[in-house]
Amino acid sequence: MNNVRLLEKYGPWAMVTGASDGIGAAFADYLASAGFSVVLVARRADRLNDLAERLRNQHGVNTLAVAADLATSEGLLAVDEATASVDVGLYVASAGYGTSGPIIKADLEQEHNMLEVNCFALLHHTIVFGRRFALRGRGGIILMSSLVGWQGTPNSAHYAATKAYVQSLAESLSVEWKTLNIDVVASAPGPVHSGFAKRADMRMNTAVTPAVVAKHSLHALGRRSTVIPGALSKLLTYSLAPLPRFLRTRILGQVMGGMTRHQVA
Repeated sequence: MNNVRLLEKYGPWAMVTGASDGIGAAFADYLASAGFSVVLVARRADRLNDLAERLRNQHGVNTLAVAADLATSEGLLAVDEATASVDVGLYVASAGYGTSGPIIKADLEQEHNMLEVNCFALLHHTIVFGRRFALRGRGGIILMSSLVGWQGTPNSAHYAATKAYVQSLAESLSVEWKTLNIDVVASAPGPVHSGFAKRADMRMNTAVTPAVVAKHSLHALGRRSTVIPGALSKLLTYSLAPLPRFLRTRILGQVMGGMTRHQVA
């Protein structure tokens, strides 16, 4: 990865949502090591402050920790206000979570909350920072999609639908905002070793690491509209790609059924 290219094109600050662990924390680490000062956004203030201190000590960069619940309008406004005077040039939307199991048994409040975080919060900050980037004449945005967003995915139906939304939005904006000198990329990994599976109540045997997702996504920014991080993610995506959507949906449903079989037991 050409860290000089990233910093010159998108610096001096980057904002990472969902930064307290998993993919978000991996992005924060990579960006700080590349010389970016970082705005760290997540709900857990204690973990954010610990990460902010570690990044300052290890990499000598400035950090700003913003504890906010992105499922709420108050949380979104808190981030907007905290970053109003910060020269952010790169926005990484890695906040989000999933649910699994038969949707007929879903907790509607939890599903609503996931929709707010995965879709509306992402849209909100994409537009807010898109406008700021247009004024500063340059910027970059990484939106976290998923291979389950390429088709319907039974036993994770709503989560897959939120990722289809993110994928479509990123593809559209990568073209629409090119004339504004704003680069947009959708990062669409397969299974990732992070806190995601535990929260979604899924069991995954094989997965890529958050560091691989962060590295490949940053390398792709400004070079393509979609990146599939890691060999495993590419294998899963390309092996399914030639199949019709209805067949991909059935196959992904079987895979997801295996990951959630313990819920029935």
